[in-house]
Amino acid sequence: MSSDRWLYAWALGYAAIGAASVLVPLYALALGADAFAVGLIAATGAFAGVPGALAWGRLASRTGRYRPFVLLSLGAAALAFAVFPFVSSVWAVVTANAALLFAAAAAAPVLTLLAVADVPESGWDARIGRLNEVQGYGWLAGLLAGTVWNAAVAGRVLDTLSAQRWFFGLSAVVTVAAFALAWRSLPQPTVSIARFGRSTASVERLLRGSGRATRISPFSGLRSFWAIRRLHPRALAARLTPALAAYLVAVFLAFTGFATFFGPLPAFLTDLGYGSTEVFVVFLASSAASAVFYARAGALATQHGARVVQLVALAARVLLFPAIALVALLPALPGLLALLLLFLAVGVTWAVVAVTATTLVTRLAPPAIRGDALGAYGALGGVATGVGSLLGGWLATTTSYTVAFVAAGGFVLAGAILAARQT
Repeated sequence: MSSDRWLYAWALGYAAIGAASVLVPLYALALGADAFAVGLIAATGAFAGVPGALAWGRLASRTGRYRPFVLLSLGAAALAFAVFPFVSSVWAVVTANAALLFAAAAAAPVLTLLAVADVPESGWDARIGRLNEVQGYGWLAGLLAGTVWNAAVAGRVLDTLSAQRWFFGLSAVVTVAAFALAWRSLPQPTVSIARFGRSTASVERLLRGSGRATRISPFSGLRSFWAIRRLHPRALAARLTPALAAYLVAVFLAFTGFATFFGPLPAFLTDLGYGSTEVFVVFLASSAASAVFYARAGALATQHGARVVQLVALAARVLLFPAIALVALLPALPGLLALLLLFLAVGVTWAVVAVTATTLVTRLAPPAIRGDALGAYGALGGVATGVGSLLGGWLATTTSYTVAFVAAGGFVLAGAILAARQT
């Protein structure tokens, strides 16, 4: 459809961002980063996205202008990609990555406003789902492109560091192309859509993750903006039930565990001797498994109950995270095959958690504070991602990856036990 051309323009830029989610930590490692620095990259990226989304979203809502903010985000992302090849210090990588994710997250709420512009409220679900579906496939395409590039170029045509720098340059070109396509195709809404931001129902739809991209990037700018914007701490505190409070704590513990595992993961895989291609393949397998399993996860939750299937998924992660540390004991090829199987399972369990968590928050929250409860869920998840990434990197650096992954499983176990008692 011609009206969807701007979605494809954004998806092109989002493909570059998806590839960067793996390429940036690998680049930092090639420059001499340790596991703590890799965790710091993940943490600063998670924290940088929130103010970006808040600033752009509020300005767009107040001015009623949306095109300039999306174009600024794409332009800033292209500039960040262009800077990476000339960076030679780990701290510069941290800064450039924070700028990149600030730009990416800043566009998210504006894109949502554009998606529902001039569309009746009854059609919001479909448009939000379409936006997330298109950019979700863009993210996966970026991971696939990174996998193919590293397999074909790194260590064959160019050395690893040079290949990574050339890929950043290509990412800049792709993002400039996305900017040009967006310039030609981005609409300017004819109807004010401020009512979308006031709709608690619309926020619930967003946080339930109607599309794949929000789930693959669990606490992106899209989720963080609408979550925090609708969060009124006093209203929440005044009517917070014990069961809801306990479940929100459980969410924080579980997501801290997730990030404690994923924060130092690229460093762990590199230290095992796997190259950039193998690392991309592992992340691609996990993300693809999640994308494929979302519909099945929803069906299982309907059939057996969201509480039961979520607890099974959390229990699986309690075992999966430490088990991945054992791959270090295996030879290269059997180890890689074992990793792929384990990460397929990790991706499946994420699909279950993503589908069920907001359902359980909604169910536990009294109607009067449902929007605030969902806002708290989004905010706590974002904070947990940053905290866990730092913690995982620190533990891996000061002790070992095994300790970090066991600690990750321990946080998830604590969250699962608390969730089981309340849901």
